[in-house]
Amino acid sequence: MLKVVKFGGSSLSDAEQVKKVFNIVTSDPSRKFVVVSAPGKRNPSDTKVTDMLIKLAETALAHEDTTSLLNLILQRFRDISSGLGMKDDIIDVISQDLLNRINSDKSIKERFLDNLKAAGEDNCAKLLATYINLQGYLATYVSPKEAGLLLTAEYGNAQILPVSYQNLKVLNNYDGIVIFPGFFGYSINQEVVTLPRGGSDVTGAILAASLDCDLYENFTDVDYIYTVNPNIVKNPLPIDHLTFREMRELSYAGFSVFHEEALTPVYYKFTHVNIKNTNNPNAPGTMIHQQVNENRKHSITGISGDKGFSTISIRKYLMNREIGFGRRVLQMLEEESIPYEHSPSGIDDISIIVRTKYLNEHIEDKLICRIKNELKAEEVTINHNQALVMIVGEKCLDDSNTLHKCSEALSEAGIVIKMLNQGSSKLSIMVGIADADFEKAIKCLYDKFFIT
Repeated sequence: MLKVVKFGGSSLSDAEQVKKVFNIVTSDPSRKFVVVSAPGKRNPSDTKVTDMLIKLAETALAHEDTTSLLNLILQRFRDISSGLGMKDDIIDVISQDLLNRINSDKSIKERFLDNLKAAGEDNCAKLLATYINLQGYLATYVSPKEAGLLLTAEYGNAQILPVSYQNLKVLNNYDGIVIFPGFFGYSINQEVVTLPRGGSDVTGAILAASLDCDLYENFTDVDYIYTVNPNIVKNPLPIDHLTFREMRELSYAGFSVFHEEALTPVYYKFTHVNIKNTNNPNAPGTMIHQQVNENRKHSITGISGDKGFSTISIRKYLMNREIGFGRRVLQMLEEESIPYEHSPSGIDDISIIVRTKYLNEHIEDKLICRIKNELKAEEVTINHNQALVMIVGEKCLDDSNTLHKCSEALSEAGIVIKMLNQGSSKLSIMVGIADADFEKAIKCLYDKFFIT
């Protein structure tokens, strides 16, 4: 068996965590490829290294003194290296790397920012490789440039270029353990470009798919993916197995364990994914597969959701007879760079659900005027403070009671359903409610489906 192993920021936050990573990697010879994030928070009040690097970049772009911020970042790495008993050689390497990045071309703000952001993962990988070698194991730091990880030239939001999957096979030629930084790659022009936040998950999946690995192990700080957010429901039931499609639905709708786009590369390669805990590596964790586990105890797999949505409601008599109405509405959103999430409709009305962050007073007024004037809509309203709750499960709608139990639970809790939508895939039920009812809704649905 061959594995790609990815460690998140919490797994690399200090020397003791790095020692755990070392023990995990060296305990299993099949863990040949290791992807790392930048050091994360050591405690709830701490700051992630990536956030410190963003602040450093902003300070440099403002032509302000970067000395104190640079020293703070270096101190984070120095604390880790000294706690591991390492000499200052690696800190000299990291210091020079950061200085080179700070002094790089600032003519394109986004390019400069990406270059600085990538320093967290890049230097963490160098540090980890050095430490493993000092312990008597063979480990090699490999840069995404050297390996040929090519991404689109979209700063902060890059996507993989298909040629990368073939390029990355070169990693099979390295002896020992390969330590690879997550989160960034290079454009065709050899400029640093980063994936969206959480992109180290994506990097791990890209490597797993490229190298035809049997298993992608993603180490984080929880034993399992849980049926609901543990911050909302105390001690929720764990999920032992789930499908890629279920994970996609759950991660989109508020599950923070796994980046919502990270599964795409391994989905098409039929690679299994195992979510595990760095602090408890012997726990089996959650397995993600292509196929449904037939031995499930419950009709649904999980409940998730998110706040911060707005609903654009449009009413026009005989709308259903007007060819192209929906397309023209969505085109208006496209022209304003507003992605939409869902679009339930009736005979004479349509609702477009968008994330509130894409709206402001100017855009809202413009949209309302355009829809009324160009489409002759009789009524256009925009309602804010909406939340979406997703009830997810491959076979949730095979159970005739699922929809009944959902509405019953919300009714008993006194929660008004503002919208109800079932996807054609029969994978999920989406419920629109007020922001203020979000946590109460999650709790009552969990009790209804998993406790009673």
